[in-house]
Amino acid sequence: MFFFVGVQRKKNTVKAESSSILLNTNESKPKVQERDIKKHRFNLKQILQYSNATPIRSYRGIGYVCCFCQTQFPETSKLKQHTLDEHTRKMELDIKNGRMMFSFIVKLDITALQCTICSQNIENLERLTSHLIDRHDKKFYTDIKSHMVPFKFESDTLRCVTCQQVFNKFKCLLEHMNTHYRNYICDQCEAGYVNRAMLKNHLACHEVGSFTCDWCSKVFTNSRKKRMHEKNVHVHCGKVNRCGYCGEMFTSHRLKEKHMMTVHGAKIAGVTCQACNKTFATQNGLRIHTKRDHLVERRFACAYCDMRFFLNAELQDHTVKHTGFRTFECDVCHKTYGRQKTLREHMRIHKDDRRFKCEHCGQAFVQKCSWRGHMRSKHGEDA
Repeated sequence: MFFFVGVQRKKNTVKAESSSILLNTNESKPKVQERDIKKHRFNLKQILQYSNATPIRSYRGIGYVCCFCQTQFPETSKLKQHTLDEHTRKMELDIKNGRMMFSFIVKLDITALQCTICSQNIENLERLTSHLIDRHDKKFYTDIKSHMVPFKFESDTLRCVTCQQVFNKFKCLLEHMNTHYRNYICDQCEAGYVNRAMLKNHLACHEVGSFTCDWCSKVFTNSRKKRMHEKNVHVHCGKVNRCGYCGEMFTSHRLKEKHMMTVHGAKIAGVTCQACNKTFATQNGLRIHTKRDHLVERRFACAYCDMRFFLNAELQDHTVKHTGFRTFECDVCHKTYGRQKTLREHMRIHKDDRRFKCEHCGQAFVQKCSWRGHMRSKHGEDA
């Protein structure tokens, strides 16, 4: 590994400007980290000063957040234009005063990346750095690993600039970039992260102890399991998802997105299956679809016949056909059913939940089969 800041190209070699930049093994960690941050800031200054790359603070609420005024934009192209038009001077001052390293990581939009000195189009940050060194004799610290994470927004599809994998949320893409920028490695599971803060946050999942749920008495072996339990089981206990347009709070991210689409007309990006072009709201939805429909994964086998199922719940529903067990009992009339779903449908009778309504005469029904029968017999329609 080279430790340098100056660049000379007479013999296509690189020499250090000063011996003071060489690592001193007796230096304390805080001093080393402080020096590294200065190097990162210097490199970032060069990139922002001599290219059209623009920083992104984060993604929240309505969309992508400006680093300088907190304004949010649903589209990155508008954020980029806003930054270049409104904050060029502010960006220069922030670089000069030593800011611009948010959490020791910088997210850069490098869509249509260009050198602003000669207007040459450049593919990525690595080639831009080499171009500025070789062609324009600019200086860079290369004894540090990059904490500048690049993103390209050339279409509505969120795609990793390194491996071209597709994502439907910027947060998921940002987390994925840790696989390409493995600057800090976990000793226990070898997971890689861009900066120390991300690694420190990850290490909490390896801490073993007793972590009690804030809402119930369940105890978990680590904090991550506890958080996942609270998120999935006790989501009703608090509204934590805020609409970026009007500030209304929701108990789940899914409900917030539905509100943003129906009330504010926001476009929520989905992720498309490359095999059949079906679109799914989440990456997990696509993953399940791929395993179930394209890989035909069937891990759960029936003990009574040759049928196999993707989900254990599907197997349990099927097994009732063989066993005849009716373990789900109605608290009101004590009728029993083999499936919980059937019991839930039955309970609508006691609640007089007439959710199926005829659009012609207004008559409403508890069960869908009754509504279908009515549509056929009274109105001659197959529903």
